[in-house]
Amino acid sequence: MSSSLVPEKPLLVYPSLAATLGLEESLMLCTLSDSVQTDEGRESQGFIWHQISREQLCQLFPFWQVRDMQRVCTSLRDKGVLITSSGSLEQSSELRFAFNEKVQQRMAQSAPKPSREQSTAARATAHMPGHLPGQIKSHDQAERPQANNTALSGRSQHNASPQGFLSKNYISPNWTPDDNTLAQLAQHSMPTQFAREQVPEFITYWRDRGEAHHSWNSKFIQHALRQWRIFETKRHKQAQETPIDDQWQPNPDAWEILIERAGIKREFIEDAIPEFVLYWRERGESHRTWNTKFVQHVRMQWAKFTAAIEHNTEPRAIAPNWQPSEDVYDVLRLANIEIGFARSLIPEFVLYWRDRGALHGSWNTKYLQHIKYCWAQRHTANDSATNRQTRDIRLEEELTDRSWAN
Repeated sequence: MSSSLVPEKPLLVYPSLAATLGLEESLMLCTLSDSVQTDEGRESQGFIWHQISREQLCQLFPFWQVRDMQRVCTSLRDKGVLITSSGSLEQSSELRFAFNEKVQQRMAQSAPKPSREQSTAARATAHMPGHLPGQIKSHDQAERPQANNTALSGRSQHNASPQGFLSKNYISPNWTPDDNTLAQLAQHSMPTQFAREQVPEFITYWRDRGEAHHSWNSKFIQHALRQWRIFETKRHKQAQETPIDDQWQPNPDAWEILIERAGIKREFIEDAIPEFVLYWRERGESHRTWNTKFVQHVRMQWAKFTAAIEHNTEPRAIAPNWQPSEDVYDVLRLANIEIGFARSLIPEFVLYWRDRGALHGSWNTKYLQHIKYCWAQRHTANDSATNRQTRDIRLEEELTDRSWAN
């Protein structure tokens, strides 16, 4: 293979170590061990301490963000493999660490003689503690070894954590809930598949927030249960919804609301039912409140209908039972015209225009003009000094007088 295709030094990962500690932890441990081969370090409290700058770490692990390096480093510390005496990499410019060799020495004294293959791996990982496969639990379940509690005395006071508790750590991009977490969720009737489907969103949310926590499994349980409750509520609601039927009819309560309370004519409501059913059947939607939707629909259509009738300017004949609107009487009051006088002329007004068969766009306007004319005529006659007596008016003139209709 051409050297131009592989311009960098490869990183070393041992499969057995990755199976024990985790792939990311194994990669960091091997890389740190390799990077300090030529560094004698500084001895303190029985450990050899090394330090490496944050810039060097970024060069060693260009595929990780600073918080990811801190997360993996914290995981190694919690598992008793690494000891640190510096602050978080996000605040500190360097990492001061020591390999927990005291643990390895004690394990080596009681461990059986390794095979040739095990000896090769041991030489390559000379600074790693002697954990046997299966002795290290998952990140959220790991308990700190007794030897590591002694090693904690070499840390700075602000980095030490209480015995039996894990330090806060950032979530990994490839984090997954453990079997115990999935078992707890299953007790709430949550399918394992549903729980696993919540993992990507959970990881994205907490990585975007950049927060560290003691137990991501506990956080995930809270998140998954919240999503499960939302899912079940939605499923229950959908189970109660039904599509509208061809023979659907509003219930008695809907009829009462529309007729008795809203004052809508029964014929208008009956005519609205086929249109309502056709509209929602073509949309193919399901609801559990068809009666409520129908009441809203009819009220809206009735409002449009009455508004159209009231403001319709299309010429039409006067109805036999026609009556002027209240707005007409308001105008007459402003003009100081007696309402009783105006009402007394309604029958004659209706009869005249029905006999003529005339069409008008606004009978209210026509009536208002007529009343004003008659009222003016009445006052003119009363004020005239030469008021004509009835006997002075010719019969032909009385019969042909239609001035009030102008």
